[in-house]
Amino acid sequence: MGPKLVDYLHYEKEDNGILWIKFNRPDKMNALYGTAEELGTVAKVGEYMRAGDDDVDVRVIVLTGVGRGFCSGADLKSRPREDEIGPNFSGARASIGGHGGDEGPDATRQHFFHGFTKLHRDISFIRKPTIAMINGAAVGSGMDMALHCDIRMGCEKTRFIGYQQAGQIIENGGSYYLPKMVGLGRALEFAYTGSLTAERAYDWGMLNHLVPSDELEAATRVLCEQIIAQPPLVQWNSKRIMRAAVDSTLETTMVLTSNAAGILQSSADAKEARQAFVEKRKPKFRGV
Repeated sequence: MGPKLVDYLHYEKEDNGILWIKFNRPDKMNALYGTAEELGTVAKVGEYMRAGDDDVDVRVIVLTGVGRGFCSGADLKSRPREDEIGPNFSGARASIGGHGGDEGPDATRQHFFHGFTKLHRDISFIRKPTIAMINGAAVGSGMDMALHCDIRMGCEKTRFIGYQQAGQIIENGGSYYLPKMVGLGRALEFAYTGSLTAERAYDWGMLNHLVPSDELEAATRVLCEQIIAQPPLVQWNSKRIMRAAVDSTLETTMVLTSNAAGILQSSADAKEARQAFVEKRKPKFRGV
């Protein structure tokens, strides 16, 4: 059973194992609908990704935007149209703009910590490979969601932009992952200046690949095909161990890898991989 669909976020599953999740407010450069509400864009991204994670036919999840932008973050100018919530949520509303209400700064902090930032973090907990195909500007929360994905594909139109101009700090994806990706000095430079071009982001290591915009989808599909060709259990375990290792020690990582090795060695996919190699044919993996 798939997720409950909304108009402002597309869920496009292909027979080849790729799931495309697309921000769909192109007239607003794919600004978010809402903040941490159940119907908000960030919550729906997590819901869509979890649905893909649970679908045995999905092997890789790609997050991208419709039109010229990836995601321009919070909609600071206007409320969304009612028709954007889709047929399944007729009449529902979501608040726009700030991260709290009128209940004071601590209520704002609680809303941000337990809502918005948790929803961003949910992206990093997805078991399957995730790719952010950044076809334009990734602003504020849009940048954070891209940084929570495993891999980032970019083009000359890619831009990373913080919320400094709105008087807001870089959120959890930026403050946590950015220093680990690019080093403290470069991360602080971004925090001080608030923007980064595609070329510099690639040089710094934020982008895994930088290709011409008219080749971005094709290059992303090639990468997806390379991912799909490998045993999924190996990918799922490698992802969890490497993400844990970022905050752990060598000894703990050794324990995790040794535990996983025995499980993988006896898996049906491992046996299929060895048999396919001997028989010189393409393996058929089932994730078991």
